[in-house]
Amino acid sequence: MDANGAYAGDTKLRTFSDAVPGFLSGVGSPREYLEQCLSTIEAREPVVQAWVTLNVGGARESADASARRYKQGKPLSSIDGMPIGIKDLFQTRDMPTEQGSPIYKGARSGNDSALVRALREAGAIVLGKTVTTEFGMSQPGPTTNPFDPRRTPGGSSSGSAAAVGAGMVPVCIGSQLLGSVIRPAGYCANIAIKPTLGAIHRGERMGNSQSHVGVHAGSMVDMWNTTYEVAARAGGDPGYPGLYGMAATPQALKPRRLIVMETEAWRQVEAPTAEAFDRVLHSLRKHGVEVLRRADHELVEAFEQSIADNMAMCRDLIGFEGRWNYENMFDRHPDLLSESLHQRLARWRTVTREQYRAILLRRQEARNRHAALAHVGDALIALSSNGPAAFFGDQTGSGQGIVHTTGTPAMAAPSSMLGAPSVVVPLMSVHRMPLGVQVVGQSHGDERTVGIARWMLENVPVASVA
Repeated sequence: MDANGAYAGDTKLRTFSDAVPGFLSGVGSPREYLEQCLSTIEAREPVVQAWVTLNVGGARESADASARRYKQGKPLSSIDGMPIGIKDLFQTRDMPTEQGSPIYKGARSGNDSALVRALREAGAIVLGKTVTTEFGMSQPGPTTNPFDPRRTPGGSSSGSAAAVGAGMVPVCIGSQLLGSVIRPAGYCANIAIKPTLGAIHRGERMGNSQSHVGVHAGSMVDMWNTTYEVAARAGGDPGYPGLYGMAATPQALKPRRLIVMETEAWRQVEAPTAEAFDRVLHSLRKHGVEVLRRADHELVEAFEQSIADNMAMCRDLIGFEGRWNYENMFDRHPDLLSESLHQRLARWRTVTREQYRAILLRRQEARNRHAALAHVGDALIALSSNGPAAFFGDQTGSGQGIVHTTGTPAMAAPSSMLGAPSVVVPLMSVHRMPLGVQVVGQSHGDERTVGIARWMLENVPVASVA
């Protein structure tokens, strides 16, 4: 980041794991670390507006308790004392959960979501709630991009991505139905994971068959530590085996062959973004990594065809599964729902049971075709979005009857439909704005996917195009 906040391609965000050895040796403390975070929040929040609410008093008490544990040489976990933001879709016992809607202004359940409880048990400091779009859909909140306040931070995990991108905290929790972790992470220079479907317990947010919990972070180590510590305590969703992998952050793993995933959004990619992505691929080839495109292998082409209308499939699947909850809100508070949500609900009402069944079959076909690529390449590589963050008011990402003002999620949506792990690394700069590359692995291959992404982060230079 340069003096004006613009992305310089070598931005170092706030990290936590590198402070832990000092805590153990008496150099610094979790309370001092928290105060540094609060100082950054005070300086940047008036413009970035990443937070809905902060529990500063509670955070300081938690930090002091963590400091005592470190002094005794008995931290609870690798994230003991880490300040974390929680996307305001997940319940927190000590703060409201407003879900980006005036309907739930000030609403308190008095409960912790499963992942929030797991964080507290691991000693993490639940500092506050981060802004989400309305119910995690299209209508944005007030958050701005930390590298250019004229631009969106992405949705729906807008506050989580922006808080990490602004260096306010080392980690925030996000969630994804389509591209709500991957896209904002790429826009805000985060390192982030959307793990295998069901790898992290979603708690009360289990009403959709492809909803994921995600982790936004300033470093690979903090991202993995948080993911692992939560999953180790809360497990995965009921009926799912949860996250596989060891506690230690996966070592860098050089891939032998990567497969480019274009998606239906490829035709929307502008020349500067395509050039930056080509430079990343060129760097990979210079390191001896083979790169396959859809024209190079019939199984890759078959996979691309299976996700060719992924956005329409996801739109109707999400709508059929979630309509009933929003119908109740519409009955009680129609004037408090955005026009965007009214448009979605009108579309959702047209989706039939037979159409839903057909989508499920097509989703399974896409998953099968993705699984067939396991012996063709080590992972998929793709853009995190079709370009850098859009300016506010830009609706060019809209489509399939849905207005998107936070950028199109089309590049990120396939990994949601596939239920596959995706890790985003900030490897591009376009028009002086960050843009991520996602590495998509096979289901339950989270550890391996993180290892490949780590190798890329450590070996592939940022590709900058003015």
